[in-house]
Amino acid sequence: MGVPFEALIPYGIIITMFGVTGAGLTAVKYWSNDWKKPRWNRDLWDRVMMERDMRITGTPRGQSSNAEAPKGFEVSNPWKLEKRIF
Repeated sequence: MGVPFEALIPYGIIITMFGVTGAGLTAVKYWSNDWKKPRWNRDLWDRVMMERDMRITGTPRGQSSNAEAPKGFEVSNPWKLEKRIF
C-alpha cells in the first residue's frame, strides 16, 4: 500500500521552512559581520584585537591603515582595573 501524496506536502513545507530560516540566519550573520564570514574559534588574542578594532574604527571587523591613532584614542585605555579587596 502506497503513501498518498497529500501526506508528503507537510514534510515539504517543513523542509522548506528549515531551509528558509537557515538561509536567513546565514544572511544575518554575514550582514552583521561587515559582509565577511563570521569568526569562529576565537581566543583571547582575537577578542583583544576585535576590541582594539572597535575602538579605532567603530566596528569589530574594521581595520585602519592610518599610521597614527585617531583623536581621543590616547584616553580610551582598554586595560581593565581589577578590584582589590582590603
